[in-house]
Amino acid sequence: MKLLKILAALVLLGSTFATGYVVRATRHSTPPARRVLYWVDPMHPQYKSDKPGIAPDCGMQLEPVYADDAAAPLASAPRKILYYRDPEQHAYTADKPGLNPETGNTLEPVYSEAAPDSMPAGSIRISPERQQVIGVKFAAVEAGNASRMLRTVGKVAADETRVGHVHTRIDGWIEKVLVDFTGDVVKKGQPMLTVYSPEMLASQEELLLASRARDVMPSLFEAAKRRLQLWQLSDDQIEQVLKTGQPIRSITVHAPMNGYVTERNAFPNQKVTPDSDLYTITDLNRVWIVADVFESDITSIKAGAPANVTFASGGAPPVAARVSYIQPQVDPATRTLKVRLDAANPGTQMKPEMFVNVEFGVATTPQLTVPADAVLDTGDRQTVFVDLGNGYLEPRAVVVGERFGDRVTITHGLSVGERVVSSGTFLVDSESQLKAAASGMGAPSDPHKGHVR
Repeated sequence: MKLLKILAALVLLGSTFATGYVVRATRHSTPPARRVLYWVDPMHPQYKSDKPGIAPDCGMQLEPVYADDAAAPLASAPRKILYYRDPEQHAYTADKPGLNPETGNTLEPVYSEAAPDSMPAGSIRISPERQQVIGVKFAAVEAGNASRMLRTVGKVAADETRVGHVHTRIDGWIEKVLVDFTGDVVKKGQPMLTVYSPEMLASQEELLLASRARDVMPSLFEAAKRRLQLWQLSDDQIEQVLKTGQPIRSITVHAPMNGYVTERNAFPNQKVTPDSDLYTITDLNRVWIVADVFESDITSIKAGAPANVTFASGGAPPVAARVSYIQPQVDPATRTLKVRLDAANPGTQMKPEMFVNVEFGVATTPQLTVPADAVLDTGDRQTVFVDLGNGYLEPRAVVVGERFGDRVTITHGLSVGERVVSSGTFLVDSESQLKAAASGMGAPSDPHKGHVR
């Protein structure tokens, strides 16, 4: 009986020990629940959310950041004391611990946000909340064909291929002037003046005499007729002389083309000769525009390149034009070249000697571009702030090329797809200088020493 009691006690003791072992093993094998701090965009870690979902900028699924993951880098990143301040009066600071003599409060340390070892030298951290307060925005570095507008001033000139002159081929005197003022609009074939010419009158009488002996001497008749034709007597007028048997006393001179009378030298009773320039007629339906282009920009303009012509008043729509000729010599006084453009002139709104604005669209080969506001230009160097994620920004020196509208080209220092600060650059630079000065990382006058790719 006593033996049975001993065996029962041993069995109970063994079961108790086994149960405790199983419980302890179970506790060690079951991992503790991980606490989620927040959710982030895997592509843009600076975006944080207090609940799961989709990133609004890129559509990526947000990923959780756990407390134990966040604590690890913080533990490995030693914090540096920037200064000490009064916990109640933040305006009071000191470079060593102690008391505020005014309030008697013990000064508390203010730590720097130590960057991980993988961050480039000179990187700073501005929390996403602080970035939102100072209005920081980001833009991607893009690659593509850049284009810009080259603007200059041009002067309207008459198209020299559309200018005509009115002459007579005989000596004589003007009897009637039918177009009597400069600026009058004429049509091709319109009568402009009449001329009395004794030589023309004599040639018509010779034609009448030759017509009577036409059957005997046909060559004489053809020679007389041919002379009148060379003097610009029309076939209808010659036929009129042959039918009536009377020579035409005054010969009418007609307009050779459509256009405006831009010069008039014909007056009644004036003696004229074949070299007399009686009228100048200009067709203004198409005009030339002569623009001055600086020699530094002339390599961007080629013959046949399109352009837009605008007016200073802005009351008329732009007119399309095309480069037809580039003068081969630079003006030594202005260092410009003359570029001639051909343009239609609807409604003849462009007048000779009128000034207009000319815009050339200049395209380039594919280049890296960023918003112009992203570049901090101090005169001797240009800097951008590159987003490294999780609030870290790297001040990086770049080499800037041409400007195209609101973007500038970057010839060295950036890669496609990187993100840079595009708004709030000066405020970020101020934060960089303040943190650099406070932490002893560099002088405030040169806070942009960093990695350049």
